Amino acid sequence: MAHTNESIVSEFVLLGLSNSWELQLFFFAIFSTVYLTSVLGNVLIIIVIFCDSNLNSPVYFLLSNLSFIDICQSNFATPKMLVDFFVEHKTISFEGCMAQIFLLHSFVGSEMILLVAMAYDRFVAICKPLHYSTIMNQKLCIIFVSVSWAVGVLHSVSHLAFTVGLPFYGPNEVDSFFCDLPLVIKLACMDTYGMEVMTLTNSGLISLSCFLALIISYAVILITVRHQSSSGSSKAFSTLSAHITVVILFFGPCIYFYIWPFSRLSVDKFLSVFYTVCTPLLNPIIYSLRNEDVKSAMWKLRNRHVNAWKN
Repeated sequence: MAHTNESIVSEFVLLGLSNSWELQLFFFAIFSTVYLTSVLGNVLIIIVIFCDSNLNSPVYFLLSNLSFIDICQSNFATPKMLVDFFVEHKTISFEGCMAQIFLLHSFVGSEMILLVAMAYDRFVAICKPLHYSTIMNQKLCIIFVSVSWAVGVLHSVSHLAFTVGLPFYGPNEVDSFFCDLPLVIKLACMDTYGMEVMTLTNSGLISLSCFLALIISYAVILITVRHQSSSGSSKAFSTLSAHITVVILFFGPCIYFYIWPFSRLSVDKFLSVFYTVCTPLLNPIIYSLRNEDVKSAMWKLRNRHVNAWKN
């Protein structure tokens, strides 16, 4: 059957999290707080790291880049979701929908690679401490960050290249608060089984590869830590526990989505919220507030500005 240009979908309807006005007000209060805390927290981390010379090391350079990615991830869909809580007819243009898909997969792909780079940094620091400064030089850190962004963008483009050309002629309701790729693909007027398998393979490979690399890295580090002195061991365990917590919370929902990517349950909406809204808050809370060097730098920055105001 031929389709005219007029029948092509020009916008998608986002069904959001709930139809209840009371629940939407509740969600707005909660998620706006999380959003502001996440953005301000990650901005503060970047400022503190660049203002304190004691934090001029590879691990904090990578951490500041992780904060930047988290700021980007906080802004690709959350502001629209917050505005849409007060809008009855929630829509997004076709171009805006494709942009959300591109940005989400770029940021998530980049963060996965960056988490692997941070695990490698900890591996070198704990397993090869005498060679740390030689191995983890500025050039390698820049390569890590560049590769993370390149992989993220390529991963996203590989999805978008096939999605943009799909025939969207009729159904246009996305049962989420943003354009989630599996849900958008299901709206295409064709048999999407091949696309579903390709999406699962693409995203699954990068997720599983990074997750296995992280598991192996931290397993080797933990074995090494067991043979260190008690004082060095406790500090290393404290650092590793923060890293491992972030990895589990980041990859947990991700792996779940790729195991059942096209059979969505009602709980999946809230896992999507956790993944897109709450995950960027993990960096300030887990990595930084448990890090004595970062906390000390924050207090110094605060005291410096307080004294400047007094004078």
